[in-house]
Parts: sequence; structure tokens; C-alpha cells
Amino acid sequence: MHLNVHATQTETTMAVTLPEAVLARYERFSLYNSPYPAHDGGCAVDLYPGTLENGRTTAAPSPVAGTVRETRTVRAPSKPYAPEHDHLILLEPADSSPVAGLTVRILHVDPAVDAGDRIDRGDSLGRLVRAGFFAPWVDNHLHVGFRSPDQNPYRAAGSLPIDLDAAVRPLEWDGTGRVRSTGDTYAVLNAPTHPEPGAAFVGVRADCGGVLDGGVPHYDGGGLLEQPESAADEPTETAVSLNGDRLGVADGRTIAWDDVTVTANGEPITGLSLFCARDGEFGAKLICPERSFARGDRVRVRVRSSDDVCKDTTPCR
Repeated sequence: MHLNVHATQTETTMAVTLPEAVLARYERFSLYNSPYPAHDGGCAVDLYPGTLENGRTTAAPSPVAGTVRETRTVRAPSKPYAPEHDHLILLEPADSSPVAGLTVRILHVDPAVDAGDRIDRGDSLGRLVRAGFFAPWVDNHLHVGFRSPDQNPYRAAGSLPIDLDAAVRPLEWDGTGRVRSTGDTYAVLNAPTHPEPGAAFVGVRADCGGVLDGGVPHYDGGGLLEQPESAADEPTETAVSLNGDRLGVADGRTIAWDDVTVTANGEPITGLSLFCARDGEFGAKLICPERSFARGDRVRVRVRSSDDVCKDTTPCR
């Protein structure tokens, strides 16, 4: 099988479009939920194969068919809980692919493939690893970007923007739910609920329409996917809010967060993780290493101006 993607050329840049058939091999994906410049403007996608009952999956199915060009070990940020190295896999798409001539750049996989190996879409590339690029609350995933022939494939940033040819259903969420599961640094709520697990991707709907993507406010910015056509074509900046709480301003599909604080039952937490998913365990993910929640706890989430939160809490730093 070959990768069914195509590249589109605009006046200023080229964008790579990923169809639903490619994304559907994975349980979740995100263009913006990352602190690293490689994701700026949605120029990379994180693909999450899923989770195991007793832990994170290590499966690493390839998103493309083609030939392995190179594998190498690369340095990762120093973290006390993770190794300081990661792995880079460069793939050349099959000649019959509409993206033939581009280079596919994949991170976070300890490769079981070598240069010259030919692979089909879905073949195992190796084993997912958790290097220093990962915050402790992040699930295992493949980081994927596309480079043109004149671009350096080894630089962290600089991949082509990625467009989605896949429907993502916006789900209304009132900011409440009960804790379904917990980890040392996070809690997942049972809302919003995927209406048809395993089918289309879903995400949390912004008040203005579209699906929110990113970590607010613990990462610098986020994305607004699946915008109404009228909003997507509007050249002016758009205010983005959730349940009446302003999050920031979108320029195109990229959101710059305001100076905001996420609260859970009135108390500040690190943030709210927003992504697209098609599995039945989808729900709002609270990033909260400073707090602990128990399964079944009722939680109300708000996103408030940091100045307002400071007025209500003492001391405020």
C-alpha cells in the first residue's frame, strides 16, 4: 500500500495534506500540543497509536510507504526521568506516492529498520521510546514532519505545514465531568464523550466553532482546526473562547494564548491538554502535577485571566 497524501502549492509555501485513511491508523493526533518550535504553525503532527491496558503502547506503525533513507541517534533535552537521546528515521516515499520527492521525518522510535529497507504503510518501524522531549504527562507517539528536497532534514524545525483532509467533529463541553483515570501528573475526565468511538475523530469545540488543539496555557500556543469556512477565510484575527472564557487570539488556525490560568474546582492547575481522538477513552485531560484527583471526583474546569486568579489566591507568584 502507498501513502494517499498529496502536496498542494500555494503562492508562498507548500502544504502537505494528510487524508483520513492515514490518520485513522492512529487513535489520536495533534498538530499543536507540543512546546517545541517544530510544531509552530502546525508544521508537524504527533500520531498516537493508542495505549495498553497496563501502560503506554510501544507500537510504531509507519504512516507512509517507501524506503528508509537513514536512521540516526539524536540528542534530547536533559530530564531526570528520561534518557538524553532519541532516534530520527528519514523515509523516502514510494515513487507512486503524490509526495514522492519529499522526505518524511519521524522521531521517538527506536528503529528496527535500516537504510534501504522498503516498508508499507502500517509496517512496524520499531519501538516507541520516551526521551527527554516528553513531559511526564505525554503519551507515547510518533512525531512526523515533511521536508522538501532543498530543506535540511536534520534540523528540528522547518517542516512543511500540514493540512488535514479528515473530518474532526467538534464536541460541546460545558467544562464539567468526573475523573475517569489518573496518573502522577494528570487526570482524565469522562466528558466530553465520543458519540461513536472508533469512527470519526472528535475534539473540544471552541465557542466560535472549530476544534481546539494544544496545551493551554502550559505550551506557548495552540490551534483551531475545522473552522467554519467563513472564519477560515477571514483575514482578521479572531478571539477564541471556551464556555465564555477567553483563551486567546487566532491568526488563521494558530492561536496565541492570553495570559490565562486553568482552574479545577476553583484552584489553579498547570493546564488543559486538547487534541483530536477517535477512541472511547476520549475526555478532557487536566495537567495537574501540583494536585491529585481520585476516580469519580466531580470537577469543573475554567480558564480565567491570570490577573483575576491572582486576586483570588494568596500568595500569588
